[in-house]
Amino acid sequence: MAETSLPAPETLSYEAARDELVAIVKTLESGQAPLEDTLAMWERGEALATRCRSILDAATQRMQAGAESPQSDQ
Repeated sequence: MAETSLPAPETLSYEAARDELVAIVKTLESGQAPLEDTLAMWERGEALATRCRSILDAATQRMQAGAESPQSDQ
């Protein structure tokens, strides 16, 4: 797994990070990757999971803020 050619997790959209994370999990579950690649994928997966959590947390905060603010009639 060539980490240098992959975009930084913090630049990815939720969907892109999630899709890459799913692909990594499938590869790890197969047990076919060499140990060194497995470790690199695990680290990348952790970073992608953190990115997804961050985006979801921000979306939750926006939704809560919207629910708490008074609605204007338009």
